[in-house]
Amino acid sequence: MDLRFENKRKAKKGRVLIADPFSDDEYFGRSVVFLCEHNEEGSFGFVLTNYIDLDLQEVAKNFPKFNTKVSIGGPVHTENIYFIHTLGELIPESQLVEDGIYLGGDYDTLLQLIDDNKVQPNQVRFFLGYSGWSKGQLETEIKEHAWIVGSVLNNGEIMDVTVDDLWTHYMRRQGKKYDILAKFPKDINAN
Repeated sequence: MDLRFENKRKAKKGRVLIADPFSDDEYFGRSVVFLCEHNEEGSFGFVLTNYIDLDLQEVAKNFPKFNTKVSIGGPVHTENIYFIHTLGELIPESQLVEDGIYLGGDYDTLLQLIDDNKVQPNQVRFFLGYSGWSKGQLETEIKEHAWIVGSVLNNGEIMDVTVDDLWTHYMRRQGKKYDILAKFPKDINAN
């Protein structure tokens, strides 16, 4: 059986990148990346699957109590906190990514909304660092089968931090051949 895959979808803002099942990369092995920007200058997004075992209060000074998970968004600027949300204009300076998901905005306003209990955990996601590609780099990686480009059905998929295996979820959605790939063990030699 031919287990190679070919990307039919093009990368674009608001889509996800699903890692090659055989990648053992520290940041990107069995990951799903939400693309927040993709243009002729390059691309960037956040890894949705690499959670860390720390509360936001441990990562960010003076952060109000908020019950959510934090992800390592990628290998770039891992000392910085980034966020996406569905709060729209409630957060000044937010940038629309796609379909009701916004990038960043005024951090102090977000903290105040959280402190006032006006934000639910499924309305905002936090990341340490981000994933970035220079001009043409992502297209090359896609052609080399490092990524499968997937679509997002709704913003709840991106904002939900409770899904245990998001990578398998997205792989299976790509079709029968991908469902088979989703079942491959991380370490083939372990069988």
